[in-house]
Amino acid sequence: MYFWPPCRYVFGFINIAILSLAACSGEKRPNADAGAFRVALLTPGPISDQAWNATAYQGLERMRDSLGASISHIQTKTPAEFEENFRQYGAKGFDLVIGHGFEFQDAARRVGPQFPRTLFATTGGEGAGPNVVALSFAFDEPSYLAGMAAAAITKTGVIGAIGGTELPPVKLGFEAFLAGARLVRPDIKLLTAYIGNWDDASAGKEQALAQLSQKADVIYQNADAAGLGVFQAVRQAKGAWVIGSNADQNGLAPEVTLGSVLIDVPHAFLLLARQAQGKTVQGPTIRFATASEVVRWVPNPSAPALPATVLAQMDSVRDAFASADPKVAAIATSQNAPRSLKLPAEPQSRAMTPEEQRTILRLQNVWRETCVRRGYDAYSQECGAYVLQKTIEYRKDAGLWP
Repeated sequence: MYFWPPCRYVFGFINIAILSLAACSGEKRPNADAGAFRVALLTPGPISDQAWNATAYQGLERMRDSLGASISHIQTKTPAEFEENFRQYGAKGFDLVIGHGFEFQDAARRVGPQFPRTLFATTGGEGAGPNVVALSFAFDEPSYLAGMAAAAITKTGVIGAIGGTELPPVKLGFEAFLAGARLVRPDIKLLTAYIGNWDDASAGKEQALAQLSQKADVIYQNADAAGLGVFQAVRQAKGAWVIGSNADQNGLAPEVTLGSVLIDVPHAFLLLARQAQGKTVQGPTIRFATASEVVRWVPNPSAPALPATVLAQMDSVRDAFASADPKVAAIATSQNAPRSLKLPAEPQSRAMTPEEQRTILRLQNVWRETCVRRGYDAYSQECGAYVLQKTIEYRKDAGLWP
């Protein structure tokens, strides 16, 4: 996955930087049919990956089917290609051009001002200037729930996480995964590896086999096409589970898949396109979190049932995430967007009740917002240390600390 929650705790965010439509009457729009809404998609990998790029293309198709849009797609790999294709689509008068990945951000910023009537979008980055918006997916929140599920089912106490490359949002999602796991099982161990690319399934399989040999029996993969190799390795193992990402991957290997951390990219893209058509794009950041249902944990119905106590904990945490969102229906601006909540990694004297978990999650939200008001980034080391300190103090006072 290629987003930066600032997607690729989510924690888990994922962002789309968008250069919004401006009312410039003098711009020439060659090759544009009168009244047609034209959308182009640039992906960094193949749309056959059954994950990040595939969901983006599904979103493109949904814009065609639901809005009657004229669509175009191209796979690009280098920064030079990013900029070249952005510029070509802008010159052709496309209304919306999406670069599906954090890595497209710089190219969009360079090309966007040259075509103010085209909306350029990238899944990643921050809003920049009056016509730049960021779309953020709170991928960390379902990643946190996935960690709770992994901790409930592991027999060895060792779980794994395998990413394509070490992009900030990918790393952030893995941190959320570990934090969720430690809420259920404080002594759990996480093995983390990065393949170095997003399309080498053989390398993904090798990384998974290495983790399985170190007793990992649940592996969370976020590696797009390369992640398919992780499914292959887990399939060959005995008593191990894999967690899918980005798309609902429960059907790839249902006999060994615990669940999927889903981003409903097609729905998000459709909402974005409708806003672009109506010239109502909100910014500087459009955020999709748990309440929007765009990001969610999707358990595999074929997997064994988790303990009732853990399911209750997961419901409580999910409710806490959802209640933090100011707009349940869809989109929140960056100023109002909730901060994902990170529980400390230190051991607990006993398992907390759902109500105690909910209280701490809400307090951590308040503490992180306080840190932001003091001028720090929500996910800086300073904020992390402050939230951890306040959490320890609260838990000591409440008798929840060893």
